[in-house]
Amino acid sequence: MLLKNYKITFLQQLSSLYDEQEIESCFKLVLEDFHQIKRIDLALNPKMELDSTQLQCWESVLTELKMQKPIQYILGKTEFFGLPFLVNENVLIPRPETEELVEMIIKNTKKRASNTKLKILDIGTGSGCIAISLAKNIPNAVVYAIDVCEKALAVAKKNAEINKIAIDFILNDILTTTDLEQQFDVIVSNPPYVRNLEKHEILPNVLEYEPHLALFVEDDDALLFYKKIAQLALKNLTENGQLYFEINQYLANETFQLLESLGFQNIELKKDIYQNDRMISCSYS
Repeated sequence: MLLKNYKITFLQQLSSLYDEQEIESCFKLVLEDFHQIKRIDLALNPKMELDSTQLQCWESVLTELKMQKPIQYILGKTEFFGLPFLVNENVLIPRPETEELVEMIIKNTKKRASNTKLKILDIGTGSGCIAISLAKNIPNAVVYAIDVCEKALAVAKKNAEINKIAIDFILNDILTTTDLEQQFDVIVSNPPYVRNLEKHEILPNVLEYEPHLALFVEDDDALLFYKKIAQLALKNLTENGQLYFEINQYLANETFQLLESLGFQNIELKKDIYQNDRMISCSYS
């Protein structure tokens, strides 16, 4: 079967579940993964055929996409901040908004990092995307990463190996931690922040496949992680150290007020590419 003809079938069978752009993106990712070619290569070679084994692999992907399983989980990998990452059902799929958080930290620490080693802690590391990207892009950074899930840490450790980065991974429940036992120049976290009352906004491919442990918090204590991490930061940030969070867009003011009430300074709220309040940074001296 000609691959260009199969593409028509692929698009048609998914058209009721996804928009055209998303289907095209899925097709591109599978094309690159299965055949190591770009869409332009297919256009230049319209007579490229699928053998029976290749067709079976494509059909398997199509079946899982019809079940709204994320393409990243189907292929077992994704890209974040220009780096390759393995992903599975034990970790969240890294988002573009989180890339903006990483970029913000790199920009803000550029001057300090050129003069001294920075100790950085990523709390709730998941796939390790934040920790690894920071370690890769901040000169002389010494990076630590905590997660409560042993299976998530296993994924993060593999990703550190793939990207040839040394990270000190720690299995720990941050909610029961009373002291981080050392000082850090930067603490960053993208903790669970989606309230149960917001589940109706979550797409099925996220709600049914991504780990709820990393996504959801109770409606009546939505800032639980922010409060705990901020309190630890008061003890464990170096002088003029910086605290960074990815936040729930609906709780931006509440998060700002929480940090302010704890005595943090230079609190900055920043919007993401979709113009939602998504990142907050502050310092403590």
